[in-house]
Amino acid sequence: MARMVRQSLVKFDAPLCETVVDTPKPQGREVLVRIERCGLCHSDLHIQDGYADLGGGKKLDTTRGMTLPFTLGHEIAGVVDEVGPDAPKELIGRKQAVFPWIGCGQCRDCANGDENLCVKQRFLGVSIDGGFATHVLVPDAKYLLDYDPLPVNQAATLMCSGVTAYGALKRLVDRPRQRNLLLIGLGGVGMMGLSFAQAMFKQNITVADLSPAARETALKNGAANAYDPSEPEVVRRILKETEGGFDGVVDFAGNEKSMQFAVSTVARGGKVVVSGLMGGNFSLPMVQWVYKRMTIEGFMVGTLTEAKELMALARAGKIKPTPMKEEPMADVQKWIDELRAGRVVGRIVLKN
Repeated sequence: MARMVRQSLVKFDAPLCETVVDTPKPQGREVLVRIERCGLCHSDLHIQDGYADLGGGKKLDTTRGMTLPFTLGHEIAGVVDEVGPDAPKELIGRKQAVFPWIGCGQCRDCANGDENLCVKQRFLGVSIDGGFATHVLVPDAKYLLDYDPLPVNQAATLMCSGVTAYGALKRLVDRPRQRNLLLIGLGGVGMMGLSFAQAMFKQNITVADLSPAARETALKNGAANAYDPSEPEVVRRILKETEGGFDGVVDFAGNEKSMQFAVSTVARGGKVVVSGLMGGNFSLPMVQWVYKRMTIEGFMVGTLTEAKELMALARAGKIKPTPMKEEPMADVQKWIDELRAGRVVGRIVLKN
């Protein structure tokens, strides 16, 4: 039997290790994809740690129900090697991106197309083995998306950082006031958001990030303005320069300081969409919330329908590629360490 190589989590809060197992044989509508690329996401770090930071020294245990060794990675694109007896045979040999946010298929949320909300989810690289490997077993052929003529790296990253940024921005599209927009945090998802926002909104896009390199990259990639949130009196300057703040804000960092910055710079009647998972705790005086008439919405990953919408936009050439760096799959732990240290701008894409 053929063997597959995986970069596996064998112990929480420890480096990934190479493991070799039998290549699974697809059953029913399952599909076996030979992985060409898999993007590295910040949420991979939380899964490796085994917890999410709740702030105040509290941690959310993310190890429950997980069996080790486990394969992380959920931004996957590759070639269909084999299909189950109930899956379309013509898929074999086709280049496909893999939608990883897979639900149980039985509950109310799944029936509504909101598989990303399913409590019994089967997210690839989160609940079932994912893409830091030579192959991945996809539960159903319907989660495969044609990506031609896009580059394989772009196709892979659209499946998480892409659909997350797209879905978060969609939550601001129907707002009655569209004067301006602020994106906070310019990692892989934030840079994707900057690219998509230029296709989705008419107004100028402003960004904020602690990193001078990230701000410079954003300005080169279409941002109209860039702020350093740690600069003294920066909020006062922003409120003056924007005549009262931003009507829409997306927080792609999702920590205490980024949220404080978001609610300080959102305009009265504006909306903040929180999409980052850096962690911590955030509190807001009720009077301030009501006084500013602000809306705060949490958002994490989009639906299969949104992934198809985004893929169609990208294939039509309406979205500029974002900064990416290709590295060998075997070096995944090195790049996890670099991402953890904040030394990555854009997206790392791992290649087999």
